[in-house]
Amino acid sequence: MWNEDEPAPKKSDYVIGSDLEQHSVEALKGFADALRAEIERIEAAIARKGSDREAAESFFKK
Repeated sequence: MWNEDEPAPKKSDYVIGSDLEQHSVEALKGFADALRAEIERIEAAIARKGSDREAAESFFKK
């Protein structure tokens, strides 16, 4: 949800957990595509951080 101190999201914006009935099928498909892309971006960051950690652990084990 959004912070009450910030302006309310526009009807065209997707807010996780919000009512989906107000959005068109096309908008929902767009939101789903955007979320899939964000998940891929997050998973890539997790993989990078895991690699960095493994490298650091390897370095300090020597």
